[in-house]
Amino acid sequence: MQSSKVTKDIKKIKIRKAQEDDIESLFSLIDALADYEKLQRPDLKARERLRNDLFGALPKISAWLSELDGKAVAYAITLFTYSSFLALPNLYLEDIFVLPEYRSLGIGKELFKHCAKIALKEGCGRMEWQVLDWNKLAIDFYKQIGAKQLKEWLPYRFTKNEIEKFIQLNS
Repeated sequence: MQSSKVTKDIKKIKIRKAQEDDIESLFSLIDALADYEKLQRPDLKARERLRNDLFGALPKISAWLSELDGKAVAYAITLFTYSSFLALPNLYLEDIFVLPEYRSLGIGKELFKHCAKIALKEGCGRMEWQVLDWNKLAIDFYKQIGAKQLKEWLPYRFTKNEIEKFIQLNS
């Protein structure tokens, strides 16, 4: 697809909340992100959990799709956390991804702006996300839009197995 044609059509981009019948399009985009980040794609059980966390009785996350001519070309997954010091919710951006052939066209920026508007609408004190240290394209994008890299906070993580081991060793 020629970028000049896509650029002309950028005004036709539609951003909307994903519905349950969008799940295969969403899985396809998540798979593309996994491939890009050289990670394992979600297995069938993970896909079922994701479906339930998006569309079950008590949704835990929201997904947003960017469509161009009816094709999902980008997505974002968001959830709310909370700051006790601000006494306000935070919007956490778990994923934001644009298919490679649609990058540098403003689609990611529009999707990011959509998420920022949600944060404001919901009274959030912050919007936060993480980026892999090797992802120069994303880092450059975040710098370009004025985001600040946190230097004083270091991310830590427990996997499910590590959580279980921690509890077992400390019981």
